[in-house]
Amino acid sequence: MRHLNPGETLQNGRYTINSILGAGGFGITYLATENPSANQLAIKTLNATVQGKPNFIDLQNQFIKEAFLLAKCSHLHVVTVHNVFHEDELWYMVMEYIKGSDLSVYLQQKGILKETDGLTIIQKIGEALIYVHSQGFLHRDIKPHNILLPPNTLEAKLIDFGIAREFTAGETRTHTNYRTDGYAPPEQYEEKAKRDTYTDVYALAATLYNILTDQVPIPAQFRAYAALPPPNQFNNQISDRVNNAILKGMELKPANRPQTIQQFLDLLLPKDDLSSDRNVDYSKLRDLLKAGNWEEADEETAKVMCQAAKCSKQGWLGEEDIDNFPCTDLRTINQLWLDYSGGKFGFSVQKEIYQRLGGTREYNTEVWQAFGDEVGWRKGGRLLSYEYITFNTSAPLGHLPNKIWNGSRREGDVCELAIWIGIVFSRVGTCKL
Repeated sequence: MRHLNPGETLQNGRYTINSILGAGGFGITYLATENPSANQLAIKTLNATVQGKPNFIDLQNQFIKEAFLLAKCSHLHVVTVHNVFHEDELWYMVMEYIKGSDLSVYLQQKGILKETDGLTIIQKIGEALIYVHSQGFLHRDIKPHNILLPPNTLEAKLIDFGIAREFTAGETRTHTNYRTDGYAPPEQYEEKAKRDTYTDVYALAATLYNILTDQVPIPAQFRAYAALPPPNQFNNQISDRVNNAILKGMELKPANRPQTIQQFLDLLLPKDDLSSDRNVDYSKLRDLLKAGNWEEADEETAKVMCQAAKCSKQGWLGEEDIDNFPCTDLRTINQLWLDYSGGKFGFSVQKEIYQRLGGTREYNTEVWQAFGDEVGWRKGGRLLSYEYITFNTSAPLGHLPNKIWNGSRREGDVCELAIWIGIVFSRVGTCKL
């Protein structure tokens, strides 16, 4: 077993060891100086404990994969690998040295981050993950300990690809047992499970949860018995949009999470695309949603939809209006609701619930009733009138928008509403929302 001491050299004197930077369950990282340039670098290898294990060869092969995977990656927010070499039966990885601390240490020293700073860091790590995923790999161990933060800057770097793996979307493979409680999604506790980009979505959302609250989320395997407290329970400065986006990213069922890192970032960081094929001005709707004026935004939604559809009848959309509703406008309205509700409200959210319950374009009483119950539009077996709709983010998933539904039916005509909803969701599907 080999342990390097200060002053020792590697590669015929090219690298001189200065000190230990850190050690984990598998590896140990040294601060070193490159000769003759005098540049400081980080050198990682397997620690003494791993060197003494009977499956050392397998673990070293895993380390080699990490090294060459990282060496292939070239991204501003992924740590750079300069060299990989073999010496005295050990493999070494030479990386850029980033002076600073990981996010877990930063939290201990500085306390929780402001929401804006937290989002800046998560966006940069998210961009790194999008790149990593494009190379055909999952990181599978996103957490504050694996994000380095240089001093006086938020230019975060993603490190430690020790359990990164190749993946094929939808394919079931055997997983290693390594994971980090609180950040690993449920599928990483299964010996065999499908892996996809939504696995890293969960961990990235859990990381944001931690850096905004200083609380490690409840481990996934215990969440069947204890509900995950919303992050704004620990920090009331967290916006509703970010609070809801984190919870959406940490859904236990992979299908209920954003499926890609970009989709998760879109929930966190609204783009405010106000495109319209009918020259409709959506700035008022955006401003109302941004301010959390949900009831006024709901009423504005009904107005702009009629403008975009050029309603055949004042105040409501007919079947022909819906079937010809411009997809650009429907996408803009839906995205604004998604962005400012953290993915909780919007036509696409309602459509997913409706279809999950078996809904189609054709009217089905049982599906309609189940849908109304789930989104909170029915109570005690009766459809609620508009005055009893809930206009805050404590409402059930998919509760809003609602006015366009209420305004498009004759008073008390529940059957007409149910038929109309099926038609609308058909159009939402056609427009690929």
